[in-house]
Order: sequence, then structure tokens, then C-alpha cells
Amino acid sequence: MRPFRFLAAAPFGSPDARELAEAARRAEAAGFSTLVLPDHLLGQHAPVPLLTAAAAATERLRVGTFVLNVDLRHPAVLAQELASLDVLSGGRLEIGIGAGWNRPEYDAIGVPFEPVPVRVARLAEAVVVLKGCFGDEPFSLAGEHYRITGHDGLPKPVQRPHPPIMVGGGGRRTLTLAAREADVVGLAPRPNDPRSFTAAATEEKLRWVREAVGDRFADLELNVYPSGGPVVVTDDARGEARRRVDRFRELSGVELTVGEVLDSPHVFVGSVPALTEKILGLRERFGISSVMLEDVEATAPLVEALAGR
Repeated sequence: MRPFRFLAAAPFGSPDARELAEAARRAEAAGFSTLVLPDHLLGQHAPVPLLTAAAAATERLRVGTFVLNVDLRHPAVLAQELASLDVLSGGRLEIGIGAGWNRPEYDAIGVPFEPVPVRVARLAEAVVVLKGCFGDEPFSLAGEHYRITGHDGLPKPVQRPHPPIMVGGGGRRTLTLAAREADVVGLAPRPNDPRSFTAAATEEKLRWVREAVGDRFADLELNVYPSGGPVVVTDDARGEARRRVDRFRELSGVELTVGEVLDSPHVFVGSVPALTEKILGLRERFGISSVMLEDVEATAPLVEALAGR
């Protein structure tokens, strides 16, 4: 089994340089592997400059995107930015990239919010472009969404053949792409589908991944993250789970049980010992060894107990 790695969520929004540096140093000191930032056009700074600042403020901490919206940038331009960050950080970059989901961002700038199959197909081509730009030779691509002619992307990243790439999702189409092309597969719940949060749904997603990747499954790192609410360290796990059951029902009309919520790979509520056992169980049951956590201070005891184990 892979040793555990924990990803720390950077302060969301528009942190100043001091706040960001302090958050990065706290994550590094607590034993987190990587500091990650989302990619949204609305309500936050651009991720690459912030991650560059975080890398400059630390020595070992890796930095990553969680995740880039492929529709906001041409992938060849993005490859140049990411390779530059990998060089400046001394090879500490991790690349999370996805098909985009936040429609208000598209509407705000007049970019069509196309159906899932179109967005996933564009993501698949974008990953090819990224890898091509990171490669040693000029490359060309005559795709449906991107056309590249004899382009030699520069600079080249420090990590060869490229920094680790994570693709995540909750649907079969995206997870099949992730299985075939990514180093890290993010197992995500589907928006507005509480059933997608459950352990049973996670087992189904892993079947899709196994079918797509075959013998390479053992080479993949599997990631999950809290969803449907933050990590809550509490001795009243069932009470918090009931509140989440109520929230799911109010938002979607779907009734989960308290047991299903507590068993979900995306719900982290309970005491530190209970959460430690839960994370150990996620690896034992599903092979999940990478977990993104939002509150560095509250979850530091978990990381101290499990990181690298």
C-alpha cells in the first residue's frame, strides 16, 4: 500500500503575501505533503502566482492546483506557466486539472458552457498538449479542440517526464480519462447527487477506473477530499452526521442514512482517533492514500499520526 500523503488547502480568496507564506509554512511544519489551490475566475487570485509565492516561502512543501479549469486557458500557454513554476520551485509542482463545472464563470466571460462529453473531450486533448509541451522534442497535434504544429514548449519542467498530473471526477467518462492519462485519480462526488458521496458509489467509481487502466492500477495514486461540509473534529460524530443528512435532503430531496454519511469517503467528522481509523480504513478498503484537508490546525494531529505511514 502507498504511504499516506496529505494535501493542505491554501487560504481561499485573496490572501496577502504574508498570510499565504504563513499558511504554507504551517502546512510544511505539520507534515503536509502539498499546498493546493483551486482555480476560479471569480472571487480569488490566480493560482500560479500564489503557488509560486508559497514555494518561495518553503523548502520541502510541494505546491499544486486542485484543480485547473481547462476551459480558462489554452493548454500550451498553461504548460509554459506550469513548467516555469516547476523550475522556480525546484521540481515541487503537482498539476490537478479538470473539465470545469462552475457555470457562472463561463457566463461571466461569454465562454459557452458545453455538455459534459465536449468538456471532457477537450480535457483529454489538453492533457495531450501538456505532455507534449513538457516533452523533449517539438510536437504536433491535429485535434478537434486544439491544433499544435511543431511546437517545442519551453521551459522544460524539472520533473521528468512531467510533474504528476491529477485528473478527478465523479462520472465514468472523466474517471476513464483519469485512469488512462493521469498519475493521480481524484475520486469526487457528482454535484447535486448525494448518492455519489457514499462508499457504494466509490466502489463503483473504482470499478470504472480498474476497467480503464488494467494492470497499471497499482501505479495510480487515489485521492479524496472533504465535500458536503468541512472536516469537523468532534466527539458528537452522529449529531454532525444527522445535520448533514438534513442538509442533503433539503438541497436534493435525497435521504441518506447517518451510517452512509459517516461511512462516506468524502465526510470527515469525529474525534481525532476516530478520523485516524477512518483514513486507515479508506486505504485498506479502497486503496486511497492521498487526502486533501482544509483546516491545517484542526487536522494536524491526523497528519502527524499518518503522513508517510
